[in-house]
Amino acid sequence: MSARNEIEDTAAYWLVRQADGLSSEEQARLDAWLNAAAEHKTVFWRLEYIWEKTGRLGALRGPDTLAEAVTETPPPAPPRRVRPRWVAGLAAALAVIVLSSAALLWPRPAHYATDTGERRLVALSDGSRVELNTETRLRTAMSSDSREAWLDKGEAYFEVVHDASRPFTVHMGARSVHVLGTRFSVRRDGDKVQVLVAEGRVRLSGSKADPVSKPVVLDRGDVATGMGASVLQSRTSDQHVDDQLAWRRGLLVFDQITLADAAVEFNRYNQTQLKVLDSQTAAIRIGGSFEATNVEAFVRLLQSAYGLKIDRDDETVKISE
Repeated sequence: MSARNEIEDTAAYWLVRQADGLSSEEQARLDAWLNAAAEHKTVFWRLEYIWEKTGRLGALRGPDTLAEAVTETPPPAPPRRVRPRWVAGLAAALAVIVLSSAALLWPRPAHYATDTGERRLVALSDGSRVELNTETRLRTAMSSDSREAWLDKGEAYFEVVHDASRPFTVHMGARSVHVLGTRFSVRRDGDKVQVLVAEGRVRLSGSKADPVSKPVVLDRGDVATGMGASVLQSRTSDQHVDDQLAWRRGLLVFDQITLADAAVEFNRYNQTQLKVLDSQTAAIRIGGSFEATNVEAFVRLLQSAYGLKIDRDDETVKISE
């Protein structure tokens, strides 16, 4: 088997697993494989785009072979053997789709990324805008009948131009947000997804292969947090929405959250990492507005206002009472 075929086999395996919903361990393994080589990402994203665009998941499932095949653990590099029947069928079906519909289905995805502490404003070709928060990875693809984005990591705020003929969909692993025209933010941490609607209405749905996860309609002020097959939906105030989106102004707004949670948020934006050493210190409540990338000012506040002990070790700040 050629190296190219091995990559395609592995990419096809992960496509099937992703459609069924990945565990945290599986997501970590997929991320490791994607990051191992640029060609891995190219092949996987190409197959993923065609798969999602054509909605062929159900048609490609055999009565027995596919269900059995995806329960197996994939080797880091597939051994040199004849391709499993389900992989061969998947590859053949994808090849037919590519050859027959390449001109229609193959707008090359655009890739956007931000580093630690960086924010970026992206103007899409349809007039929509996306603001990327710290450590975010986003891909987009626009065609004559759809607008799609893939949030691979991080957080983004979308202002989507209304176009009823071309729905806008944001994919986040096994979940997707479907909109026509609205303003909303999406945050992805592994298999945990949070959607907050600032204006309009969106629909949050799970994998087509997941019969447990039901679509959830979110209106202005709604927040939905999804993890695994569970989705928690709640309504919040306009002020809370504004606080949650304060990162667009370079701020972190805390409303009496624990110091442990505040440290997690600061660590997203800074090379200097905060580490709370004991449970009592971690439970201290923090409120206020802080510059996201000015971790030193926050540390000084912990010393002066809370009397906490600060120790430094390279780029780690250790906090205790």
